[in-house]
Amino acid sequence: MTAVHDRTTRAVPSAHDAIELLVAALSGSGEGVDLDQQGFYSRLAEGVSRLAGMKRVVIFRFDEATRRVEAAGSHAIELSLFADLQLGLETAPDAARALAEDRVIEVRPPAMHAIPSELVELVGDHPLVYVPMAAGGRWPGVIIAEPMPDSPPLDDARRELLWTLGKTLALASTARIATFYGERARELQQRIDLARDLHERVVQRLFGVSMALSPPGALDADARGRCAEEIQTALGDLRAALGQPLGVMPKPTRTTLAAELERLNAQHLDCALHVDGPVPEVPAGLEPLVQSVLAEAVRNVRKHAQVRALTVRLRRSDGLLVLEIENHGLGSRRRSGPAGVGLRIAALEAMQAGGLLEFGERSPGVWQVRLAVPDGTE
Repeated sequence: MTAVHDRTTRAVPSAHDAIELLVAALSGSGEGVDLDQQGFYSRLAEGVSRLAGMKRVVIFRFDEATRRVEAAGSHAIELSLFADLQLGLETAPDAARALAEDRVIEVRPPAMHAIPSELVELVGDHPLVYVPMAAGGRWPGVIIAEPMPDSPPLDDARRELLWTLGKTLALASTARIATFYGERARELQQRIDLARDLHERVVQRLFGVSMALSPPGALDADARGRCAEEIQTALGDLRAALGQPLGVMPKPTRTTLAAELERLNAQHLDCALHVDGPVPEVPAGLEPLVQSVLAEAVRNVRKHAQVRALTVRLRRSDGLLVLEIENHGLGSRRRSGPAGVGLRIAALEAMQAGGLLEFGERSPGVWQVRLAVPDGTE
């Protein structure tokens, strides 16, 4: 009896173990915060495997921007195997049940795995464990793990162990999301500070010069000298301001714009999606920016508009890559006021790449997002 008690005690991680896993995952290796950082989630997967005694672990995360469930990290299995997997609550009912009921679910043969066929081929006839990552009413993701060979069915102690780890990982993921958006807010504040600095140091000087030049008649030598001095000072301030980095570029992506458009077409959107014309090849260096603009435009449609149709067109001409996303049928209930933070940050990212992002209502009932950026061919 004592031996059984000792095994059970060792199976349940202490608060110290859970905190150590959380701290190790969040501390990372000094990398920039990125919601799609494979290393972060793979460290979490390795921690689950180590503490819970699992052979293979995959963490699936829900991306609110793309409305897509993605394999974010793994341990003892290649993450690339899940790159093109279309996974959702409707295609993985066991995972959905684990999240909805907030409990660990184990499926052991001969019971059938209620998961996409691609996963069944990877799993074979092994048991699977679904661990919910749920905290505070949010479902950041789900852990799918394969127990060690010949491992007995989960007892209450191991279920409690895995449930605790799921809560720990949900906290780690939520904390990282909060940190990510905190960094985005700081970047935007830096851009606001830059605009204010340009206004106060450059625009105001040039306004003073324009006032001096506005009266009729010729300027005397002293006035011309003061105007020239003010213009030179303003130019110096402008060069210093523009020498600052505008912000970080979008993070690298493992997919392409064409693949993202195909995925959106396969989803059940609230509106009809039409890709106008063929999709030309996008230079690898521009893929993150173009996909970021597309994701932000689609997110705005889903959050703020009543749209009947969404048209996307992409073309390359005269050294430019031009992406246009049009929302048709906004209606009278569209949100008034300026565009959100996401499009403003995307506009700064486009500027850093030497391009321009425009957005607004182009005609009654039609809102357009237009990106034009050099494609590097000239």
